[in-house]
Amino acid sequence: MSIKKQFLKSKPVCKVGFKLSKELAAGASKANIVGDFNGWDESSFEMNALKDGSFSFAADLETGRSYQFRYLLDGNTWINDESPDAYQPSGFGEAQNSVINL
Repeated sequence: MSIKKQFLKSKPVCKVGFKLSKELAAGASKANIVGDFNGWDESSFEMNALKDGSFSFAADLETGRSYQFRYLLDGNTWINDESPDAYQPSGFGEAQNSVINL
């Protein structure tokens, strides 16, 4: 599973761990997670490169919401998560966004 959710009992926040597999990263040297939670800012939320060629990132997100997101590899290739809660049309051609429900 590439998305891990840890709901906090003390506040309406979920710690979400995103992991982009080596296979999906396809040799990328840099990966960003871009979505509703960061205003679709392509330069923020840079993922951590792991020794095995995969990438990871953790964020605290407000619960009771759904978030759309995608991964951006090397600043030019958009891909989706391999196991989101759902997919939703992005509004750009046939592309879809990954969706996480909290």
